[in-house]
Amino acid sequence: MQTELDPTLSQTLEQARQPGLTLVIGNKNISSWSMRPWVAARAFGIPFTEVRVLLDRPDTATNIARYSQAGRVPVLLAGEITVWDSLAICEYLAEQFPDKHMWPRDVAARAMARSVVAEMHSGFTGLRTAMSMNIKARLPGRGRTADSQADIGRICEIWEECLARSNHHRFLFGDFSIADAFFAPVVTRFQTYGVVLAPALQAYCERVLAHPAVAQWIEGALAETEPTPLHDAELPKD
Repeated sequence: MQTELDPTLSQTLEQARQPGLTLVIGNKNISSWSMRPWVAARAFGIPFTEVRVLLDRPDTATNIARYSQAGRVPVLLAGEITVWDSLAICEYLAEQFPDKHMWPRDVAARAMARSVVAEMHSGFTGLRTAMSMNIKARLPGRGRTADSQADIGRICEIWEECLARSNHHRFLFGDFSIADAFFAPVVTRFQTYGVVLAPALQAYCERVLAHPAVAQWIEGALAETEPTPLHDAELPKD
């Protein structure tokens, strides 16, 4: 279920806290942090009500503050519980729905999956800065700084190792997991900026893009009509 609260945010916090889960997200075209738990929940069939708050607007901070004082999206509301970080949201969902096996079942694979997700969650600032997420755009060759190139190299290392350990199954740890949801925004960035990958890694990206949950997010992003602010990586180069 989707609830559009922009631009006037008609829903109250009390309404959002009705039984069930409410996930507050930003624009699907540009909010990589929102994409991760949204895709994870959709991929594992966890029902939730979606509330979208437009980013980069004068009233964005006020609107987000209705749901969390942290001032950022995504935010998960579960009754009286508020979870306001993408990784924390995924961990909460994995705990609440253990039968979904959102993390790999194997202990060693699960430890590695948590490690690569934590690295994605806390790192890759060069990529984030120079190659911001913009699903609608096609900007081949843009954003190639030394830091972003180093981040691309490290991501490729992670993917190669994970795919090799899983015997080159469809996703990083065999079945789709939180790890794939966390790298899904990177996959869209690589498409936007025309990053050339080894055939096996390109095939992985294509599988991620074709996953129903990812495809549904992208469909929503393409349907958005709000203008996307230009970031440094998107500005014309002399």
